[in-house]
Amino acid sequence: MTTSYESRYAGSPAEVKQMDTVQLRQAFLIEKVFEADRISWVHTHYDRYLTGGAMPVKTAVVLETIDLLKAAYFLERRELGIINVGNDGIVEVDGETFELAFKEALYIGKGRERVVFRSKDASQPAKFYLNSTPAHHSYPTRKVARSEAEVVTLGALETSNHRTINKLLVNSVLPTCQLQMGMTELKPGSVWNTMPAHTHDRRMEVYFYFEVPEGQSVCHFMGQPQETRHIWMQNEQAVISPPWSVHSGAGTCNYTFIWGMAGENLDYGDMDHCKITDLR
Repeated sequence: MTTSYESRYAGSPAEVKQMDTVQLRQAFLIEKVFEADRISWVHTHYDRYLTGGAMPVKTAVVLETIDLLKAAYFLERRELGIINVGNDGIVEVDGETFELAFKEALYIGKGRERVVFRSKDASQPAKFYLNSTPAHHSYPTRKVARSEAEVVTLGALETSNHRTINKLLVNSVLPTCQLQMGMTELKPGSVWNTMPAHTHDRRMEVYFYFEVPEGQSVCHFMGQPQETRHIWMQNEQAVISPPWSVHSGAGTCNYTFIWGMAGENLDYGDMDHCKITDLR
């Protein structure tokens, strides 16, 4: 078995605001996403979201079902989003081959039985960042190159949040059931993401921070707008954001992060905005 997983219960705002630093990190932080020649999953009861990583080095890695799903195969009732944050890799889906370069994405719809991950060069492995959600319908498997993303530039250097949002696996680019994924790149000199902050009670979210230089960190903010908490994060770590929580971060330098969402609303712009001066 080359797959491992853990499951985390959902917490209410009343419970979370009582947590200390260790408890917050245990409940929401995913410290290790990638392990050589394995797939590691973290399941959250917020929308039954699965976050994981596949890093094939010495051998190919097969997407195996896990007992949590009670399914004959992993994608029997699920969809899967992949973004490669490593070197060149190959994903085989029921015999069809897709090559993924750095920061390219792949959507795999419900019902695909065999998925295999490979690196083109074992000395420079691919790192496939994985998000999966329950699915009620089967949509076609499709690769999305960076040139195919819907790109939006927001913020300004003056407010330290000049950033480019690459919408990769969203309904304005391709059909999905409820999974949405994209990537935000901060410009040099900018450190704030998703500021002004927002919540969206119709869906939860997971952030994965990468391209954080050695010796630097990102401080991720969460909690209700009037009860915020923070978690210090390192390169290639992920954090779970409940639907009632803000999700924002400030780094000690610029960085990149992948956002993934699930819930009942596929409208990317469906957000309940919070004034910066109202945050507590």
